[in-house]
Amino acid sequence: MPRVLALANQKGGVGKTTTAINLGTALAAIGETVLVVDLDPQGNASTGLGIDRRSRNLSTYDVLTGEASMRETVMETGVPQLYVAPSTLDLSGLELEIAAERDRAFRLRAALKALAADSAAPRFTYVLVDCPPSLSLLTVNAMAAADAIVVPLQCEFFALEGLSQLLKTVEQVRVSLNPALTIHGIVLTMYDGRNNLSEQVVQDVRQFMGDKVYETVIPRNVRVSEAPSYGKPVLLYDLKCLGSQAYLRLASEVIQRERAARADAAA
Repeated sequence: MPRVLALANQKGGVGKTTTAINLGTALAAIGETVLVVDLDPQGNASTGLGIDRRSRNLSTYDVLTGEASMRETVMETGVPQLYVAPSTLDLSGLELEIAAERDRAFRLRAALKALAADSAAPRFTYVLVDCPPSLSLLTVNAMAAADAIVVPLQCEFFALEGLSQLLKTVEQVRVSLNPALTIHGIVLTMYDGRNNLSEQVVQDVRQFMGDKVYETVIPRNVRVSEAPSYGKPVLLYDLKCLGSQAYLRLASEVIQRERAARADAAA
């Protein structure tokens, strides 16, 4: 099975999709085979990876309703070794459609297990799930399927308030659906070094969450903001900009944590 990391935060505009796109690209650039699963009805991760809406014949909606397999849905992107399972607006009605089903929280987990068992599918080493900005059934599916959660957190005043709510949800999912679920790490995004508030948030979050916070901080960067409008990850749009370099550092930090976790498990 690949390692499944869900990018979750119920607040919008914190950099979940940007992190999913660029962390996925950075992992692919250093030799991993990565699948980004777009579970946000807005479909921004799909668009940001260059997948035109008209070409999304199958989507994660079809996977979660059982109309298609994950392998049938997965599409190649312009980045070698990076694939995406795109989303469409149909996802916004999924909760009502499957609310009465007993396996409603485990649809994504089952689809990813079937994908890993399919010899005709690429051998993914990482799956990154881009969650919607809410603690909905879609997010619960991602958490039930995930090995760990990456929490993008914007360097702004109410950051910690949203984080405590998310941690409660993670604990509920761990107790009821997925006992192995952990917090992989918290990535601080949209950091502005000229702003005292940004630095204060970094200090507060590190004090509150300790070594769960990645060393890498993603700066507020114009190139990162521009890249999605060209349907490209920032690493393809401008490799040398501060944002690209930060995501490459984050990818290597994610892999270091994975190695450390495997060593601990083996011990």
